[in-house]
Formats: sequence, structure tokens, C-alpha cells
Amino acid sequence: MKRLKAGIAAFGVLAFSLQVGAAVPALAAEEADAGAPQVGKPALWKIADEDTTIYLFGTVHALPEGTQWSEGPIEAALAGADQLVTEIPMDAAKDPAAQQMVMGKAMLTDGTTLRDRLGEEDRASYEAALETLGMPTATFDRFEPWFAGMNMAMIPLMKEGYSMESGVELAVEELAADDAIRTGLETLDQQIDMFDSLPEQSQISFLMASADNIDQIAPLMKRMTSAWLEGDSDKLAELMNLGLDDERLANALLYNRNAKWAAWVGDRMARPGTVFIAVGAGHLAGARSVQDFLGERGFTVTRVQ
Repeated sequence: MKRLKAGIAAFGVLAFSLQVGAAVPALAAEEADAGAPQVGKPALWKIADEDTTIYLFGTVHALPEGTQWSEGPIEAALAGADQLVTEIPMDAAKDPAAQQMVMGKAMLTDGTTLRDRLGEEDRASYEAALETLGMPTATFDRFEPWFAGMNMAMIPLMKEGYSMESGVELAVEELAADDAIRTGLETLDQQIDMFDSLPEQSQISFLMASADNIDQIAPLMKRMTSAWLEGDSDKLAELMNLGLDDERLANALLYNRNAKWAAWVGDRMARPGTVFIAVGAGHLAGARSVQDFLGERGFTVTRVQ
């Protein structure tokens, strides 16, 4: 169960890479009814001085359709921002060349298959998970473990009615002022390389986080979504980050990036303007969060909602 948290914490970082892809074309017909729309007030922070305000907002990359969360301070902050900053530029996923680049880096090229790289126990669990999903055991044979793990974390959520189209990033893009500058903290290449450069054992650990707990992915995501909607950052941190017991994965996925992003925010505070930063909620929760690194730099981060 602990390793599952690591997989879910990473969910959505590269979610556009396949859009779950041609491997699972029948998913849309199998999606379950997500129930009545949920309403909440997720956490929002800000840093401000006499001429600069920077908002920090944690996103959830997929939500049940109809979820309502933006009314009030979030909408007001977005409407007043002259710059919207996300993890990567919002249009990065739309470029066909980018999709080809992702697929090129994700594919194995040495003649082996993904299952060849798994030990006997892991292979049995992995194949059982694919069977649970109703997918052929060879579905991800041509791909590296990180890529298979990312997509295996997505499929159960889609079946439960979670949708990238209902994700927070797309809504933030729509709510921001039309003339606001859109930028990213990272590039698409950097996010791909973050996973692709991990040692193979860390990649396998990431994959098995999904495979070993395939039936628990949707229930855990539901708990995370509830904590996010309630603005309970402590609970969200407990659910999202404490399972990152692979040090290299934790540093690559969260802590190194949090430190870099805090440095970016610190530098941006030197120039006037209003900035709305929207990044995965796990980066703004728990120890060694972006807020913690900003505190180390002498900035005061204030909870707005």
C-alpha cells in the first residue's frame, strides 16, 4: 500500500503522454457513473510585497465530471493575474511531435520486453493486474517501466469516471484572463527525462506501485480528492507523499523540483505583477514542500483559502 502512494502522487505528471492511448480504446464505454457533483474549497496560498503577489495553488490532474471547486478566492486570483504558470506550458501536450518524442523515449529498443525485466514475483503481480483491467498481458511489453506504471495508474481512474477533461489544469487555463501570459516551470523534455533517467529499479518500483495495488488506486484517489476539496493539506500530504520511500524517485519527483520552483518564485518576487502558479497538489503539501523551501529563503507564505 505504501508504494501505491508513490504511484498516485506521480499521477498526471505525464498523463497526456498516451491519453491512455490506443492500448485501451474501450475504456470510455466502461466508465462508471461518478455520482453527484462534488463541491469544495481547495487550499490556496500567496506571497506578497508592495508590488508583487504570487498565488500558489495545488491541482488534481483528474476529477470526477461536474466537480465544483473554483468559486470565490481562486476565481478572483485567476482573474486578477497577469501571468499563469503551470508545470509545463498548457499547449505542450497538443503538439504531435511532442507525442512522438514521448513515445520514442518510452519504448524499449534493445529487443527485450518489459516483462523480461521483472522478477518472477513482480511479473506474476503485473500480469494479474493487467488481467484485472481486462487487458492483454503484452499491452505494455514494448515500453519502459515508468511509462507502463503511469498508464496503469490512470486506467482504473478512468473506469471510475475520472477525466483529464475535468482536471484542474484545463479549468485554470479557462478561468485565467485571456491576456495573461502563459508559461511553464518546466519543459516537456524535462518532465519526460525525469522519469526516463531514473534507474531501472526505481522505474520498476514505480510500476509495481500500481500493479501490486490495482484495486486500491481508485479508492485512494477518492480519498485524495476529498482531502483536496476540503483544503486539508496535512491529510493530502499523508496520502500523497509519505509513501515515497524510494529516495531517488522521491527526490526526482518532488523534492528537487520543489526547491527549484521555490527559487523561481523567489526570483520572480523581484519583479512587479500578479502571478498564479498551479502545480500538482503534492508539491504544496507536507515536509519539503514549495512553501517550506520558500520559508528557508525568508519568504512568508499566507493561506488564502
